[in-house]
Amino acid sequence: MTLRISGGRKLLSPPGEIARPTASRVRLAVMNLLAHELPGCRWLDLCCGSGVMACEAIQRGAGAVVAIEQDRRIAAIAKANLEVVAQGTAGKSHFWVHCSDVKRWLAKGAGASADSTRGGGRAFDLIYADPPYAAELYGAIATGVSRGGWLKPNGLMVWECATTKPPNLPAGWQLADQRRYGSTSVMVLKLDSAVEDGAATVLVPGSHE
Repeated sequence: MTLRISGGRKLLSPPGEIARPTASRVRLAVMNLLAHELPGCRWLDLCCGSGVMACEAIQRGAGAVVAIEQDRRIAAIAKANLEVVAQGTAGKSHFWVHCSDVKRWLAKGAGASADSTRGGGRAFDLIYADPPYAAELYGAIATGVSRGGWLKPNGLMVWECATTKPPNLPAGWQLADQRRYGSTSVMVLKLDSAVEDGAATVLVPGSHE
């Protein structure tokens, strides 16, 4: 399968059925949805696979990208793809790829000094999570993000999930938006504390086929 980001740049794709790259239609929709938040943002990509979503974020001006992938072979592909895209930003974007189990990495917390030189140690503006649909990791990711302080007060977490079986809304989070793109759905979440502060980004709910 040929994998390309918006604009036509070709990326490496994991072989066979090892990973499930996000469809181009969904990638474009998510990037349009987050367009105002992307320039200069800190983007955390959980279960990043080929790194294609992180590459899209860099191409649209993300200042720093951290990608987490537990499979060493796939993490190497993600790193190679991010290197190619970041080269086109003239040093304006920085990225780090961590080969780690997502729950273990989140458990370190945003203040983990060991990660401060590798993109960690600070909260993120945008978090994208695309775990294997059947792995039931969404709840654990939400807990790890909130307990670890990984999301900034006005930040957003985006889940890519199966339309036929969307994950339950976790405690402490609000659904800011939900979009459907055939068999894939996107859920945009924000922490309740951000809502209480009255400063959360408001997105218009909708459904797209």
